[in-house]
Amino acid sequence: MIEVKVTTMINPTEDENKVEDAVLRMFPLIELETFTNDEGKFIKGTGGIESLRNIHDLFRREEIIDTARTRLEAGSYKDPTRTSFLINKQVATKGRLNFPAIEEPLGSIHVDIEVDDAESMEILIEWLTPPTEDGVVLFEAEMPEL
Repeated sequence: MIEVKVTTMINPTEDENKVEDAVLRMFPLIELETFTNDEGKFIKGTGGIESLRNIHDLFRREEIIDTARTRLEAGSYKDPTRTSFLINKQVATKGRLNFPAIEEPLGSIHVDIEVDDAESMEILIEWLTPPTEDGVVLFEAEMPEL
């Protein structure tokens, strides 16, 4: 089992449709919903491994496989069954992917991924970000059935 959760805040100065579009450019297969709580207005969505297909492809198009692997591994440091990372919301509006170092002033897209066990996380990370040598992918794994 794999669960992908995506969340981002909608700031009062932002167009809700543009924020939703930014998230869908990264995760086109996730159904989104809007909710409001004491902290503000948010968009969230949940999906499975198929919702990561576009991210998988973006890592290759943007030529950031090594950076992405580092982010995924760092995100699972404390709990090997979970990983999390941030995506720059403004860059996502253009269909591009960028990892901010910290939460941005206007907010980032938060991505949380949970799997059943540490081995499943290793398989997922290898599929999303295969090993490279001098920036060239050594092999491509098939999408795992987690």
